[in-house]
Amino acid sequence: MTKTLILNGPNLNLLGQRQPEIYGAQTLADVEEACTALAADLDLGDVTCKQSNHEGALVDAIQDARGRQDAIVINPGAYSHTSIAILDALNAFDGKVVEVHISNIHQREAFRHHSHVSARADAVIAGLGTEGYLAALRWLARRG
Repeated sequence: MTKTLILNGPNLNLLGQRQPEIYGAQTLADVEEACTALAADLDLGDVTCKQSNHEGALVDAIQDARGRQDAIVINPGAYSHTSIAILDALNAFDGKVVEVHISNIHQREAFRHHSHVSARADAVIAGLGTEGYLAALRWLARRG
């Protein structure tokens, strides 16, 4: 059994409302429910879901995960491209890290092509829509 933190960054609380042509119609609550159900099906263990629009709150959540969580699935949103603080916090986390992006960031604006978080991520999933979160959990389940 593992403990996984699913951490979502800015504007992901608006899933289902904000640019559904890019991010789809599922809400964040839908994503969290699907992740919790899949984790149970995979016997993956406890899943904790958090979202914040504030960089410091995301850093705090990552730091709080140290020694308490075995893995972090993170969609840092726009902070992917700007936050060294989130990268530094992830570098202090000993478990697995999976970076998830709902859209394919490499087909979007040039400033979205680089993610600081990717330097720490054990796996990166982009462009699968909200299915990317489920793919991340399946990947974690296979790694024990």
